[in-house]
Amino acid sequence: MKQKSSTWHGTCDLRFFKRSESQSLVPQTIYQGICRAPFKLMRSSSKPDGWCELPILHTAGGLVGGDQLTLKVIAEEGSRCHLTTVAAQKVYGTVGRSRVNPQGQWAKQNCHIGIHNDSHVEWLPQEVIVFANGLFEQKTFVELPLSSSFLGAEIVRLGRTASGESLDSGCWRSSLEISRKGSTNNFWEFVDRLELSGDALTSLHGMAGRPVLGSLVWVAPEFLSKKDIEQLLVSSLDSRSGLEGFMSCSLLRQGISARYLGPSTQSARFWFFRIWTEIRKLSFLKYPEAPRVWPIQENPFSEKYPNKSFQDSIAVRM
Repeated sequence: MKQKSSTWHGTCDLRFFKRSESQSLVPQTIYQGICRAPFKLMRSSSKPDGWCELPILHTAGGLVGGDQLTLKVIAEEGSRCHLTTVAAQKVYGTVGRSRVNPQGQWAKQNCHIGIHNDSHVEWLPQEVIVFANGLFEQKTFVELPLSSSFLGAEIVRLGRTASGESLDSGCWRSSLEISRKGSTNNFWEFVDRLELSGDALTSLHGMAGRPVLGSLVWVAPEFLSKKDIEQLLVSSLDSRSGLEGFMSCSLLRQGISARYLGPSTQSARFWFFRIWTEIRKLSFLKYPEAPRVWPIQENPFSEKYPNKSFQDSIAVRM
């Protein structure tokens, strides 16, 4: 008799589209979705500026070796969606815990995001915490045209450092590929592959003992000038004030990439929130606000970056 597998394979398929009939002056984005456990879709929020905010819940409480998560997102023409998660994702240790698989088993997450013309997608999940001896691999593929934008960020903590734990024999892998649909052919806008384990955790050319890594990438619509994006880079570097850790930014062909290394997930999140504010401002979109499901007590925008989501100082680009 075949033994039933104890691992999960959760799937989530989402499609966002602009509502064709609406009494609002601003076109609203709505969604259709279907998911399989341990994924669960929470109640979405329609923002005054037309954005659809959708929190995704992982009900299993964490990932163990062999678990797989697959997320597919389609943003139809003219849609605006903000995707986030309800809580931090925990990845439990498996190396050395089983006589059958002493080398451990990988937990995996795959995301595919397809964006159509004049659409904006923000994928800002809460952080991933990889416990000691945990193995986690994530792959994200994004495809978008020149008229659209994509903002993605991730924060990972390697070990429960508050209790003196490190990643030990564990490993974290990440692959992000962003493909742009040009007028005649497709081309790579951004490709980023990382693996953190072993010597890379302590090497000066790696994490240098720092437990937190954060990455942010924004691929901008083509209507924004290179000069505007260069100014965004300067503003992003200026916004590091008062935060703990090492932070750097670089220019893409049409966008920016930011990296955080340090001891604090809070500092990484705060910095990314400030960059997010500058991106919305540059794109003629309403200022962002912290997702309603995030347990944030402090103001991540600081006095210099107030939450102006419901003010009219920034025009909404139809």
